[in-house]
Amino acid sequence: MTKARRGIYAAAVSPFLPDGRLDQSKLIGYCKHLLSDGGCDGVAPTGTTGEGTSVGMADRLALPDAFAKANIETDRVIFGTGAPSLLDAVALTRAACDAGYTNALVLPPYYYKSPSDEGLFASYSKLIELVGRDDLRVYLYHFPQMSQVPLSVDLVLKLRTEFGPIIAGLKDSSGDFEQSRAFIDATGGINQDFDVYPSSEAFLWDGLSIGSAGIISGSTNIFANKVQEARHASEGPMRDTKMDAVRKAQAVAGKYPLMAAMKTAEAWRSGDDSWLRMQPPLLPLTADQKANLKADLASLSSS
Repeated sequence: MTKARRGIYAAAVSPFLPDGRLDQSKLIGYCKHLLSDGGCDGVAPTGTTGEGTSVGMADRLALPDAFAKANIETDRVIFGTGAPSLLDAVALTRAACDAGYTNALVLPPYYYKSPSDEGLFASYSKLIELVGRDDLRVYLYHFPQMSQVPLSVDLVLKLRTEFGPIIAGLKDSSGDFEQSRAFIDATGGINQDFDVYPSSEAFLWDGLSIGSAGIISGSTNIFANKVQEARHASEGPMRDTKMDAVRKAQAVAGKYPLMAAMKTAEAWRSGDDSWLRMQPPLLPLTADQKANLKADLASLSSS
């Protein structure tokens, strides 16, 4: 299968070695956990929550082949391959495709601010041309708060019209559901085989009801099972109850620096404090934040 399966994805956090290199084997084991007991349909490594833009190029280039050797199903992984350099993005996308992982989450080139739609169209077009694979599936990455380079609906439609199924979908990390709705309404969503993924599980059923493909979220590193319960609950009071639990969990995640909180939770789950390492300039949670997070998670478990 070329295109990634739909559903609930975790933007997987990344473990680091003491020298700042990516701990490849630990990340693979962690993604296997997410895809089994962790409750995820898929994983999106080396994205924002995975500190992907802080991972060295050598490690990013080597990772897809390591996933392939670990027999992680190719339709359950969307690698983050965006970079400010077009040729770096091409190299990362090609490395993923060469390993069999043809689904790529691609940020726009984000160093130069306020590029025109024509410039962004040229960048994505050149990436597709240079990768040179008909089985490539690009998921556009709209995250204006972080990249400062928003993707317009008109640009998305132009790319989709020009490249058809190669432009497979979009991750909307704006946090604005009306923006997700605009992308879905314009493209037809899953009814036209265009997979829009809002980034907050609080929007799960709002999105599914109008044609989203699921969710790609950072907090599903620890809350995916709650989201799956809500996803599969029958419409009515049970679904409302499950969605209320999802919103409470998402609100807890939102109280803390997300990457550090998710890594702290994984350190507790695994008993491995090396998960607490962050790539500077990001920092681990403070002692007070850890204590508050532990209390908040205990409160969710007891409710």
